Amino acid sequence: MSRKLLKSTAVTGGMTLLSRISGLIRDMLFASLIGAGTGVAADAFYVAFRIPNFLRRIFGEGAFSQSFVPVFAEYKAKYPAAETRAFVDHMTGILGAILFGVTLIGVIAAPILVMVLAPGFLDEPHKYGLTVQMLRITFPYLFFVSLVAMAAGILNTYGRFGAAAFTPVLLNLSMIGAAVWLAPRMDEPVLALAWGVFIAGVTQLLFQIPFLRGIKMLPRPRLHMRERHHGVMRVFKLMLPAIFGVSVAQINMLVNTLLASFLVTGSVSWLYYSDRLMEFPLGVFGIALATVILPSLARRHARNSHDEFSHLLDWGLRWVFLVAVPASVALVILSAPLLTTFFHFGAFGVNDVRMSANALMAFSFGLLGFILIKVLAPGFYARQDTKTPMRVGVIALVVNILLSLALVMPLKHVGLALAISLSAFVNAGLLFFMLRRHNVYRPLPGWGLFLARIVLASAVMGAVLYWGTGDIDSWLTTPALQRAYRLSIWVSAGAAVYLLTVMAFGVRLAQLLLKKGQGAPTDD
Repeated sequence: MSRKLLKSTAVTGGMTLLSRISGLIRDMLFASLIGAGTGVAADAFYVAFRIPNFLRRIFGEGAFSQSFVPVFAEYKAKYPAAETRAFVDHMTGILGAILFGVTLIGVIAAPILVMVLAPGFLDEPHKYGLTVQMLRITFPYLFFVSLVAMAAGILNTYGRFGAAAFTPVLLNLSMIGAAVWLAPRMDEPVLALAWGVFIAGVTQLLFQIPFLRGIKMLPRPRLHMRERHHGVMRVFKLMLPAIFGVSVAQINMLVNTLLASFLVTGSVSWLYYSDRLMEFPLGVFGIALATVILPSLARRHARNSHDEFSHLLDWGLRWVFLVAVPASVALVILSAPLLTTFFHFGAFGVNDVRMSANALMAFSFGLLGFILIKVLAPGFYARQDTKTPMRVGVIALVVNILLSLALVMPLKHVGLALAISLSAFVNAGLLFFMLRRHNVYRPLPGWGLFLARIVLASAVMGAVLYWGTGDIDSWLTTPALQRAYRLSIWVSAGAAVYLLTVMAFGVRLAQLLLKKGQGAPTDD
């Protein structure tokens, strides 16, 4: 991989790290303010936030982005600038109109949406009513943030990754501000968090304008329903099957939220907090890598550079295993220390820590599968093939539903997390099989030894962490500042042990750079 592409991944990952850190601070405030297992506020808010967030991942960085970026990259490479601008203008107008309609329906139909997606809340009128009220405030976030995702697709195709990757930080800052300044002034403090979501959507969209103007691609929305722009039609044609292919993990979480609504109060929140910690490495590395790799793959496909396409996938997969395997091991062992350190304040009690830690271990098992999907799926979308990931996604969705129904009774909320992890491996395995079957991806030599070194180094790191971190009770009885210091020591120690061990076993990070002539052209 060329140094420029690796640098783009590092920039995107760095901005995403900043987003995750600010998100962690946000969740720490939320845990202190609304807790998890006590009262109904936490479950109500997380359902009200999850519904538009789920749709955002379909209309936003999910199916829409995966369909829009390859078509836009093709326009940029093959057509005059005026025609490319016309495509963007039409796309913005039609997407905006659709999003406005969906948002209006969502606000009006909020009671029905909560009834369908969290039916267990119907037995608790206050929880149900509070969820509906907050959903009507948070739902317009879908409109703003989906347009933000389109802007990010344009910027990423032009190689401007930093601004788009920084945008989620604004969501966290808005919600932190709402929790600190607005919540104490409201009779129902949790409503302030919903208004923080709404404000964030407006702020994120306005933030994109100067960057789009800087590359002379600020859209001028055009809405001529009788004028069918062929590029726009191609995006929507690709998008329909991509909804399942990209959004399976989110659909799985939505299904599990539905099932968790029937469990004891706190189950939805325990899944939320554990999922947030699992998404820390997923977002910092997996999403950053996927964001950078999609436009790069799309350019290679447009040039018919088949070997470079395969080499780029191979590079991405090697980095996935290098990072995801030790991260998964570390999350399992550090689940209780992480939750205790970050969330064991105020309303977030001892039982919340224990229940969330159990769920985090189940989620961590599937981390490798989640990140593999982020790299394997663009191998199809860059070639404008959205039907294959759709078929694979449907299979994975069915597997998750069956496993969730089988595991929810004996394992409660932990069974729901485990079902998602197992279905992620099914999804990733089928995507890999199809890429190999169609000869799109041809692995480079040395994979067996490479994997063996990573597994052994991860095992050494895991043994050190298990020996040094102690049991959950020792963390629960430790003062907050001492917990933070102790956690930072062991996270640093684990990372150092892994890096030193994996290099001692013969893995050289410099070997994971594809040089020019080995599949990395100068444009990356």
